[in-house]
Amino acid sequence: MPLRLAPWGKSRYKGPQIRNKGPQPRMADPTHQFVITPLLPLEVAGVDISFTNSAAWMALAAALSVWFLTAASGKGDLVPGRLQMAGEMLYTFIAGMIRENIGPRGREYFPLVFTVFVVVLLGNALGLIPWSFTYTSHIIVTGALALLVFFTVTIIGIARHGAAFFSLFVPPGVPWYLQFLVVPIEALSFLIRPVTLSVRLFINMMAGHLILKVFAGFSAGLIGLGAVGFLAGLLPVAVNVAILALEALVAVLQAYVFAVLTCIYLKDTVDLHH
Repeated sequence: MPLRLAPWGKSRYKGPQIRNKGPQPRMADPTHQFVITPLLPLEVAGVDISFTNSAAWMALAAALSVWFLTAASGKGDLVPGRLQMAGEMLYTFIAGMIRENIGPRGREYFPLVFTVFVVVLLGNALGLIPWSFTYTSHIIVTGALALLVFFTVTIIGIARHGAAFFSLFVPPGVPWYLQFLVVPIEALSFLIRPVTLSVRLFINMMAGHLILKVFAGFSAGLIGLGAVGFLAGLLPVAVNVAILALEALVAVLQAYVFAVLTCIYLKDTVDLHH
């Protein structure tokens, strides 16, 4: 028997009707904050190159860093103001990190380490602003930064040391009969550097923001239950404030860890066995 469709606007269903009683409440999705949405849709030759919320916050981070560093180094007063003092402290901090982890010859890597630190720090810090976007919570961003460091170390290391660069996989003092076991382990640990470097930052940022969102949802749900719910909702609010303070510390700490590991990896281009 052929299937016949009902005329437009009519239904053959005679069962009980479900009436729409207006918008239904729904739980807030804690993962919605990580969704990349296009702000300016654009497609070229079948490739989506839309300007997204992630790109917008990256552009904002770049603009803030340029403004801050320009304002901090513009006057160069003998008695520094607040911005100049903050800029000098940031410069001294990164320079000291490079000197301690790479040595005096590591000064040539200052632009790279400084840029990586500022990009990660701003990505982490801006993500704490309500209704913002944390671009460091996406593996594609942290992975790109990690691959930049990995290929920089590999290319410069081979250019400077040639085939001797691969002696990194043969630690000094290892007996010859253990090298068949040690060399693959060292090679694997070298190749896995981008994974560990990127996943560490990505996981920390995503997990922290998920916890913040979940406790905020608890607060909103309890407050909507009336006076008793309002009093009960104060507890998750207090917990959220504490977590937010912890996330601010983690934002700085993760940027520091990423920069320190970058320095440790770059040391291989200066000193093969350290």
